[in-house]
Amino acid sequence: HSNMRFAWQRKNSPGMVSAKQSSTGRIIYIIYNVVYWLPLVLTVTNVIDYRTGFIMFSVILIIRAAANLYRNNTSAEKGEYFALRSP
Repeated sequence: HSNMRFAWQRKNSPGMVSAKQSSTGRIIYIIYNVVYWLPLVLTVTNVIDYRTGFIMFSVILIIRAAANLYRNNTSAEKGEYFALRSP
């Protein structure tokens, strides 16, 4: 939803230049997604027990929710440089 809003604003704003994500931002984005899947994979493969996996996944979801809340309430210009945005 927010990406559509930013795309619409970019398209309808004269002189606005689209930003490219930096290599550091791309690495942060990859780590952000790997960390999301880590407790699920470790739980399914019985490396950690279900309780620990549930707690880890819950904490990660809360952090991701806070990051998305922050991202969705920024300006389009600032949001373009946010490391956890969709590529």
